[in-house]
Amino acid sequence: MASAKAITSPVPDAWYPTLAVLMLAVGLVLTASFFIYEATSSKRNRSLAKELTTGGVASVFLGFGSLFLLLSAGVYV
Repeated sequence: MASAKAITSPVPDAWYPTLAVLMLAVGLVLTASFFIYEATSSKRNRSLAKELTTGGVASVFLGFGSLFLLLSAGVYV
């Protein structure tokens, strides 16, 4: 039986802290823009598509930013 090849990350380990900071920063900026949009627009002028898009994209960036933050701290999930 042939030996199995080790599983490696497609992203170099040295990039984890940089990716964490960048993705968390983008996610926080998008979250702030979402809250500003909600606070400044009236109920009649709100767009459900814009709310879902902004919230979804912010969620993805914050999720991957948290993942890379954990990976850079040595918590391999």
